Amino acid sequence: MTGASNLYPTADLRARDAAHHFHPFTDTGALNREGVRVITSAEGVWLTDSDGNRYLDGMAGLWCCQVGHGRGEIVDAVEKQMRELDYYNTFFKTSHPPVIALSERLAQLSPPQFNRVFFTSSGSEANDTVFRMVRTYWDLMGKPEKKTIIGRWNGYHGSTLAGTSLGGMTGMHAQGDLPVPGVHHIPQPYWFGEGGEMSPDEFGLWAARELERAIDVLGEGKVAAFIAEPIQGAGGVIIPPDSYWPEVARICRDRDILLVADEVICGFGRLGSWFGSQHYGIEPDLMPIAKGLSSGYLPIGGVMIADRVAEAFIDKGGEFYHGYTYSGHPACCAAALANLDIMVRERLVERVADDIGPYLQQRWKALGDHPLVGEARMVGLVGALELVPAKGDRSRKFAPVGEVGTLCRDISFGNGLVMRAVRDSMIISPPLVLTHEEADELVARAARTLDETYAALKKDGRLAA
Repeated sequence: MTGASNLYPTADLRARDAAHHFHPFTDTGALNREGVRVITSAEGVWLTDSDGNRYLDGMAGLWCCQVGHGRGEIVDAVEKQMRELDYYNTFFKTSHPPVIALSERLAQLSPPQFNRVFFTSSGSEANDTVFRMVRTYWDLMGKPEKKTIIGRWNGYHGSTLAGTSLGGMTGMHAQGDLPVPGVHHIPQPYWFGEGGEMSPDEFGLWAARELERAIDVLGEGKVAAFIAEPIQGAGGVIIPPDSYWPEVARICRDRDILLVADEVICGFGRLGSWFGSQHYGIEPDLMPIAKGLSSGYLPIGGVMIADRVAEAFIDKGGEFYHGYTYSGHPACCAAALANLDIMVRERLVERVADDIGPYLQQRWKALGDHPLVGEARMVGLVGALELVPAKGDRSRKFAPVGEVGTLCRDISFGNGLVMRAVRDSMIISPPLVLTHEEADELVARAARTLDETYAALKKDGRLAA
């Protein structure tokens, strides 16, 4: 793993980072004592750090780098745009060519009910927009009592005030006295961890009908929307049973509440369709988007708005008092357009559905035979391995939760593979340009990581007898 020479002054970079950089989602004291990993370059699916070590980017950055790193077309498009129009806002009756072109492109790529998009700089901002848009919509429809938004425990919708509240991460709620009033949470469709003795389909129906039970308790006249990720990403790649989404969609239709599909992770080809809602055959009213929209080359997000919602604002709303300085930033729109051009030209969405997706899924799911793995699951190019102390017994967990996952993650980095740990699950979401040979390498490194983690746990006596 170690490179031939120290390419950058790693110790100096670590010291300066510790002195001045406050990292997101980080125990800063612990990180500063250990020292950061400094990534200095990237190409395709590979990262290089300041010591010359190479890593296979099994997380596509942060779920976002669909087209891989180092795509010169995107860089060139951004440079060209910035030389022509570096920045102007979209407030005050003003627009510009790249935001118009990207709006049109997204309307073409998204399901037919979507013809308009509101731009943000991130998925978190997109979900803050959803929060205000949903409540304002019902005001416009003459139903101002419909204010409560239902989300799921362990769902993730960003780390802004509204995004954190809509999500169901209790650790995040504990910091800042959240959620804000008017948000309610129901159980997640996590069969492996919470399904008990039910079959997956039985559990999927039960979890979906928790939405209906919540509506009955809260009152249909007070519930505005249900928000959920098609597949929960940061929650641990929770893939719902097949019975789940059709029942959720039925409930939303029957009970007159808006359906919000958070596509920040699942959108732009991750599941082998342009959007995760298409994979599950549902028709949402709002779709927050980000990440894969620009493959992470520049920050951009948005909310796709179904016609029935948009028309209420257009016909009845007057001014919507909401927006961001960088909504539809010209250079970010140029990056997104170039990224989407690559995805269409190289048929990356179709490739995930018909080629690299099935290829990696077969090899990834074979890791489920490992004695440390309770379940190996994957849809498209997003997957998880559940690490367990007693294979075949879903009721038994490692304690404390998360310690084994962290150990496995650190071993994985040592083996030159970026996997993310969520509790005691190992997560991957590689770039959509992953080759068959790179998929083989990913699985080989993951298998080696499992073997080394298993050996360490046996040595420490942390595996069940």
